[in-house]
Amino acid sequence: MTLVEHVKAHALAHYEDGGWDVVVECYTDEDIEEVLDDHNARTEKAAIQAFAPMVSVWDDRQQDAINSAF
Repeated sequence: MTLVEHVKAHALAHYEDGGWDVVVECYTDEDIEEVLDDHNARTEKAAIQAFAPMVSVWDDRQQDAINSAF
């Protein structure tokens, strides 16, 4: 499994956890590869960690949207 495939599988498995749904819905293989290259991610753990800051922000935004709906 390539690192791109690993990130995609992780994102799909964690679709409902935080902002991983954004990776599934919005990121192409090339986009994922770019993030991995930007973070010099060469292991599966590093690949997931490369997305952690973005996923956290998306999760915060999703939670804010949910909380402001009521």
